[in-house]
Amino acid sequence: MPIRIYKPTSPARRQTSVDTFEDITKKAPEKKLIKIKKKKGGRNASGKITVRHQGGGAKQYYRLIDYKRYKFDVPATVLAIEYDPNRRARIALIQYQDGVKAYMIAPVDLKIGDQVLSSKNQIEYKPGNRMPIKYIPLGSIIYEIEIAPGKGGQLVRTAGSAAKLMAVEGGQANIKMPSTEVRLIAADCLATIGQVSNPDAMHIRIGKAGRNRHLGIRPSVRGKVMNPVDHPHGGGEGHNPIGMKAPKTPWGKKALGVLTRKHNKYSDKFIIQRRKNKRRK
Repeated sequence: MPIRIYKPTSPARRQTSVDTFEDITKKAPEKKLIKIKKKKGGRNASGKITVRHQGGGAKQYYRLIDYKRYKFDVPATVLAIEYDPNRRARIALIQYQDGVKAYMIAPVDLKIGDQVLSSKNQIEYKPGNRMPIKYIPLGSIIYEIEIAPGKGGQLVRTAGSAAKLMAVEGGQANIKMPSTEVRLIAADCLATIGQVSNPDAMHIRIGKAGRNRHLGIRPSVRGKVMNPVDHPHGGGEGHNPIGMKAPKTPWGKKALGVLTRKHNKYSDKFIIQRRKNKRRK
């Protein structure tokens, strides 16, 4: 996916880069595979803001992605590569031999006319094919991995991401995640061969505030310019430091360098090696 950089005709344009969408082959989504996406503005059922800095944004339809791909041993043909406003990865419109259409997360180098297959048995090793981890060759690049058999792909789904299959032994597979964390996954879980499409998405620069508003992201205000009643960092005359040893959230909890993961989380036993950039005390 090439990225376009414009001439700096304005301060905002100087910082902005955009996607060229050269890999997109179809603009309008499949009508039977979309649904209305309601806007909540970060509010819960009581109308209280529980997630800050959300609101507005362009209207979007939600694309119904088939993360399970349970039509086993039925070949599907790729009809189109589409843009999805709800994720940075590209999605592929596929059609099975019985005429049923579905969306899947497209891997790199998937093209129109390619055949993809999902199976519980060992099948051909090629991008887009889905099968149990125990049948995938060691060292392979995979994505859209199940956490438990039958739950559908939940791990490694963002643009450009890929995990590496390290070993399979005793019904468990050692998988190196994109974060460099190594964890155990049941060998019967399904995974898709390849790397998630659109790897250059991480290099796109938003460039200006208005573009964030189109994405539904509202402005954030620094705590140090608030009043003491509104934020622990607030108060003082002029440009003051935060006045405490460590930054805090608006609710008084430490914000940087503090581990938030529970020390006895159920999945600890599945983590063989923590990610390398993990901050510890």
